[in-house]
Amino acid sequence: MPIAESSRDLVAESTLFLREQRAHVYHFLHHLLALDRPLLLRSDLLDLLAELDREKSEEEQPLSETPFGELLGWCQEAVMRDCWLCLALRPRAGRWIYIRIHQETLDLEQIPVAEFLRFKEQLVLGGTPSEWVLEVDFEPFSRGLFKLREGDSIGRGVEFMNRRLSSQLFEGLGHGDQRLLDFLQVHTYNDHQLMLNDGIADVQGLRNALRRAERLLKGHPKETPWEKVRHELRSLGFEPGWGHDVARIRDTMRLLLDILEAPSPQSLERFLGRVPMIFSLAIITPHGFFGQSNVLGRPDTGGQVVYILDQVRAMEREMRQRLQEQGLEIEPRIVILTRLIPEAEGSRCDQRLEPVAGTHNCTILRVPFRTPNGEVVPHWISRFEVWPYLERFALDAERELASELGGRPDLIIGNYSDGNLVASLMSERLGVTQCNIAHALEKTKYLYSDLYWQENESRYRFSCQFTADLIAMNSADFIITSTYQEIAGTDETVGQYESYTTFTLPDLYRVINGIDIYDPKFNIVSPGADAEIYFSYQQQERRLRYLHEELEALIFGEESGEERRGVLAERDKPLIFTMARLDRIKNMTGLVEWYANAPELRERANLLVIAGHVDPNRSGDEEEREQIYTMHRLFDEHQLDHQVRWLGVHMEKSLSGELYRYVADQRGVFVQPALFEAFGLTVIEAMTSGLPTFATRFGGPAEIIEPGISGFHIDPNHGAEVAQQLSDFFARCANEPEYWEEISSGGRERVESHYTWQRYAERIMTLSRIYGFWKYVTDIDRAETRRYLQMFYGLQLRPRAK
Repeated sequence: MPIAESSRDLVAESTLFLREQRAHVYHFLHHLLALDRPLLLRSDLLDLLAELDREKSEEEQPLSETPFGELLGWCQEAVMRDCWLCLALRPRAGRWIYIRIHQETLDLEQIPVAEFLRFKEQLVLGGTPSEWVLEVDFEPFSRGLFKLREGDSIGRGVEFMNRRLSSQLFEGLGHGDQRLLDFLQVHTYNDHQLMLNDGIADVQGLRNALRRAERLLKGHPKETPWEKVRHELRSLGFEPGWGHDVARIRDTMRLLLDILEAPSPQSLERFLGRVPMIFSLAIITPHGFFGQSNVLGRPDTGGQVVYILDQVRAMEREMRQRLQEQGLEIEPRIVILTRLIPEAEGSRCDQRLEPVAGTHNCTILRVPFRTPNGEVVPHWISRFEVWPYLERFALDAERELASELGGRPDLIIGNYSDGNLVASLMSERLGVTQCNIAHALEKTKYLYSDLYWQENESRYRFSCQFTADLIAMNSADFIITSTYQEIAGTDETVGQYESYTTFTLPDLYRVINGIDIYDPKFNIVSPGADAEIYFSYQQQERRLRYLHEELEALIFGEESGEERRGVLAERDKPLIFTMARLDRIKNMTGLVEWYANAPELRERANLLVIAGHVDPNRSGDEEEREQIYTMHRLFDEHQLDHQVRWLGVHMEKSLSGELYRYVADQRGVFVQPALFEAFGLTVIEAMTSGLPTFATRFGGPAEIIEPGISGFHIDPNHGAEVAQQLSDFFARCANEPEYWEEISSGGRERVESHYTWQRYAERIMTLSRIYGFWKYVTDIDRAETRRYLQMFYGLQLRPRAK
């Protein structure tokens, strides 16, 4: 990848600095070696720079302000071995430079990414790695394809792809109008032709037919329904799908005429958004307990379930509206494909079919995991252990889905690593447009999870997961993320998807170019919260006051034990409320520890924790049990039983929605303390309920919250500072009661203006049509890439999964 001029200049200036200011660099390297750590993070280097700067007198130039210091400011990781210091430099999102510096001669040279990865492998494997290592590189398959160039454009792929390809298709490449005609003639529903029939043979015939239709329709009132003009339009070559009345039909036809005359990306997007091509879709989510009741809070069962249930309700409404506007009396179908679990533990996960409440025609279809000899796997399986079952699941699910829909779906949406892999397998076999939603990629959650994959393999199976992620990312027609950071991180941190650009699994393979975050397949489409469940505490007429007695018993009940621990002694204190799965990344025990070690905060507020199980014997998840024992230890060591209430309950949505509002009535706050959070649905839920929210600065909440306006960012690596933030907030609210309401209203306004399911559904439906169109009329299908992925799947993932 070419280095930008500014990058080359800084590398050259740093080389000169190393030659002329050797004493300063030796001093820096001496302190670096004293750390006695071969692997160093960006924070380690910057902390050392700051420490050395403080030692300098006012007359001396700080090392951080020299070219070498600026170069270190780009560094994301460093590796020290033998006499070399290797640095991975990131001048901007998705753009990397690799250099090494000799610790004695201070010679600086740029090295290929493969050499940097090999250097890291030596640390793990010891000695010299094998001369032959499988290198994975997807970059050659995208040469000649359109890519974005500017960091600000990342996540707006369809916007720029539409501009570029519409220009090429209709001008540079030619024959675009004929391809558009062909595209409009392929649409059918249950063998009924839509849009155009074979009465229109060529583009000139289409133009003539559109003009004649315009003259014909001028003579009818705008509100005249399709049925009144269908026979005349059919004789001209038009079939249903243009609109439900004359006004809509004329508007759609004018859009097409505009495109044929002088296409613009805007008119093409508007027109494709009206083409009836999405009647059924499949949502793939294999792991966890997927259901509508009595599942939230179980292992691997949290925000993704809520997301998908809200998603399908919003998308069905949008699909029904679009079909109605185009004059089609077709009932759309959405099927959520998940796993059937015979040992359902009181949930409905042992039922094959379950209608989705609040929808007309959305269904949960459960298909069991099977062993190689065909036996059904009866018990829950961790998301890290599902890999041996997914190929068989994909084949079984494909047959079950075809039976339910009466054919193939028009769009497949995968969720998380396992769902995205199944979506890749199914969409390839069925020839269906594929959308991926990662929710959370595990690779950035666990430090050096790729480099030390072998040490973690028995527990996390990272080799399977990271391989599946690479396959799914490169298979997808388009990828949806909730935030920019999910793709490209920040100036200081690497994005989740960006972390797959280059990495190594020592002794397995190294990735030279795994994904390009400048690929136009990436699109940011943020979800919202269910407006029927989560609304402001001030909307008194909608409040579910009949639940308050139950909520008071949950929060202030006198009993402890049986999935409850702690009895709050001072009920008049405001509540610090938190709710999440009980795992290491969600960091619930971290929040309890911060609170326990903050006497001032304990005086000002009580803490309410809803997470996992209180009884470790009720948990089948190893990581959750570890967190349960840690939580009990914190209660015992810090005597928290009268200031912290811990509930191991699985709450229904209506109860959780009123709980947010109930805590807001008490002038409490919501805290999301995760070490990393891909998006943060609970953050959205709390904010829209009017509860001032403190959320991790790592991940999606950093974009959701405007600090000091609509909430607050916290750094989970500095718990004492977080506790002080909370204490200061309660102190200010005590002196300025209006401050609590200021933050509360700021949070509500932020969600209402940026995070709604209606916006989400509109965008997804438009994206699916646009990518489907470009897949049909161009070589965006990437047949060569598919063959490479098939080989990668067959030779790497299948053996490891087994």
